[in-house]
Amino acid sequence: SHIYKKNHDMTKTWKGKTEQLLRVDDHDFTMRPAFGGPAIPVGVDVQVESLDSISEVDMDFTMTLYLRHYWKDERLSFPSTNNKSMTFDGRLVKKIWVPDVFFVHSKRSFIHDTTTDNIMLRVFPDGHVLYSMRITVTAMCNMDFSRFPLDSQTCSLELESYAYTDEDLMLYWKNGNESLKTDEKISLSQFLIQKFHTTSRLAFYSSTGWYNRLYINFTLRRHIFFFLLQTYFPATLMVMLSWVSFWIDRRAVPARVSLGITTVLTMSTIITGVNASMPRVSYIKAVDIYLWVSFVFVFLSVLEYAAVNYLTTVQERKERKLRERFPCTCGISHSKTMMLDGNYSESDANSLAGYTRNQMVPEEEKQEKMVVHLAMSNESNSSRKRGLKGHVGLRIIQNTHAIDKYSRLIFPGTYIFFNLIYWSVFS
Repeated sequence: SHIYKKNHDMTKTWKGKTEQLLRVDDHDFTMRPAFGGPAIPVGVDVQVESLDSISEVDMDFTMTLYLRHYWKDERLSFPSTNNKSMTFDGRLVKKIWVPDVFFVHSKRSFIHDTTTDNIMLRVFPDGHVLYSMRITVTAMCNMDFSRFPLDSQTCSLELESYAYTDEDLMLYWKNGNESLKTDEKISLSQFLIQKFHTTSRLAFYSSTGWYNRLYINFTLRRHIFFFLLQTYFPATLMVMLSWVSFWIDRRAVPARVSLGITTVLTMSTIITGVNASMPRVSYIKAVDIYLWVSFVFVFLSVLEYAAVNYLTTVQERKERKLRERFPCTCGISHSKTMMLDGNYSESDANSLAGYTRNQMVPEEEKQEKMVVHLAMSNESNSSRKRGLKGHVGLRIIQNTHAIDKYSRLIFPGTYIFFNLIYWSVFS
């Protein structure tokens, strides 16, 4: 039956080894094909398997790809009745001539070797050769972080012959832009891959000459949502939190000082965390502008309270000097603060907001125990409540400095204006 028919084995038809079929031992493969003649054309195509990582700190990227070379070496031609090619692994590569292509500006690269070297060599009867390798390479990428994290980066992987100039070897993209294929599943956590494209040009070295160089270019755009959550939103919330002190009583020194210091330290922590994951560049990044302007707003809110506290102290000092120069002969002040046994409190004053005074107390009797006669006013309970609310509102207005009133409008308005300019310029 034809099911059990054995396939035709060319190694049995040609009595000898495969190398003898290709006549490897009959030629000197240390020389390039057509040595002494015109440059041998070597076509290249690449299939990108994965873009593994992008490092801002090291300014490099790691890519895994299939690199394929196409050329013709008549020394490897062989007779064939069915015009079929022969496929070999990496063991034959060491015995024949192959292009010496290397990666320019690469830091690390290796050919995968599990379970064997990932190398394939396919030879056609007319001498055309396909040479394919699976390689992982880490190469440099000069990044510009002036618009970070609202930036786009363009990186390139460069291929070039190490020994052969353009007079001996001509590298070219085999099918133009179609020579570069990418896997549709390629994705990165921080970047959106916008496009891949190929270019080529000549590179000159003063000592050796001109070389053909091929470029694999790809453009990446950074995802902004991560940085919105981790950097921009916290910084904005800290600035808004610093504005809360404008509504706190100017006499509540511990509350306003602790709030200001907390927001300043938090902004410092955010700035330090962002710069720790970035290279130490000598120019200002977009995120630095936003964070440092936010830091200035937080710091100015602390200085604002320092100014309010200082002006309040100066004002009270002047009032104290006026009272010492013109002593008052009234026992109870206009704000209805009472003295009982030589002591008084604001709670006592508030609880007596609905009462009136019908007795004057001389100045010299303040240190003695006094009996104050209070007469109930003719106002109703509702009028007393309205008087109490008016008294509390009067105290809040009196304890709000004019600087706080202006700051409640100036700080938010200026920060909103800054955000409009920032996002219109960098987005």
